[in-house]
Amino acid sequence: MNKALETLKARGFYAQCTDEKGLSDLMDKGPVTFYVGCDPTGPSLHIGHMVPFFALKHLRQAGHIGIALIGGGTARIGDPSGKTEMRKMISYEQIDQNAQNIKAQLDKFIGFDDKTAFSDNNKNWLADMNYIDFLRDIGSCFSVNRMLTFEAYKQRLERGLSFIEFNYQLLQAYDFYMLHQRHGCALQIGGDDQWGNITAGVDLIRRKLGGTTELNAEHQAYGLTFPLITRSDGKKMGKTEKGAVFLDPSLTPVYDFFQYWRNVADPDVEKFFKLFTFLPLDEISAICAGNINEAKERLAYEVTLVIHGKEEADKALAGAKAAFSGEGDKTQMPSIELSKAELDAGIGLLNLYTTAKLTASNGDARRLVQQNGAAINGNTVTDVKYTVTSKDLDSDGEIVLRAGKKKFCRVVFK
Repeated sequence: MNKALETLKARGFYAQCTDEKGLSDLMDKGPVTFYVGCDPTGPSLHIGHMVPFFALKHLRQAGHIGIALIGGGTARIGDPSGKTEMRKMISYEQIDQNAQNIKAQLDKFIGFDDKTAFSDNNKNWLADMNYIDFLRDIGSCFSVNRMLTFEAYKQRLERGLSFIEFNYQLLQAYDFYMLHQRHGCALQIGGDDQWGNITAGVDLIRRKLGGTTELNAEHQAYGLTFPLITRSDGKKMGKTEKGAVFLDPSLTPVYDFFQYWRNVADPDVEKFFKLFTFLPLDEISAICAGNINEAKERLAYEVTLVIHGKEEADKALAGAKAAFSGEGDKTQMPSIELSKAELDAGIGLLNLYTTAKLTASNGDARRLVQQNGAAINGNTVTDVKYTVTSKDLDSDGEIVLRAGKKKFCRVVFK
């Protein structure tokens, strides 16, 4: 098997392939152009979106050419795959802004050089497309009966599938066809929930260009999917009680991003090392064979390093060490500022926890205190009527609040 495919398999980026031997042989002959797509339905990618882009970087390192396709056109409809209900429609202007944001995030992660990696936007060929011509030229290549056999549609038929969403598979297949025509793209990769859409693109290229014959070997196309990444508890990875773990630090602060990885379940550590870092497999095995808490800290640092850069990863690590061991730089912890006048007047403990956003409400704060989960500068507080004053300041004139075992906030008084 081609070494690039072996790497994907070894690291967990492999579920299904339309023709493993054919793709392997093609990769052995020289660089293969491939693509990964994402729709800009929100202002930022979250960590779950990034799985195919980590695979893109592995393939690029192996000498292949990666295209990041931003779905500025398909986002106007929404992909029904893996969704229980229709996406909320957003304005074209918002989609365009989201597309700019996501392109910048991907450029930071991938490093587009317009040779071995670049981006495209399907808005370029979908936005002004003539629908009648599309139906005649592309719609005629699709069987409704076959489309309904795919799991994405079968699941949605039980809840209701709009006609606009039913068109999505045709559009994604058309994307592959267009990228094949524009850039010689021969491979689409993505999550396993995209299998139906990907194979539809492979089939469309075959139907339109005859890629199954030896005479038209240059028009062969392939699809490869990855397992849908879940945590050991069966839930989607990248999800917290606050929602998705976003790349945009204004949506998920870097410290919180770091802590997400620091707090993953023990059985997930090695799997996430393989998927979300570029450390060699033997080094990953050695790390995971040691102390599990040290391995989690290393995982958190490495993923934060890849996504946010060394400076931010160092700050997050220092903040975490200060919170959990008192050895790091507590100025890097999540913090809020309050006035000294408020402190002099006395601040109710429940109000302080809510202001620090360690609890969603005073009721949540009350339950936290009653369950012995609240601490000031390491000292547990059990009185729900407790008033915080200057007597609670540490030697630096600050307060460090803890909620449960893993959530901290530094309170600075000006």
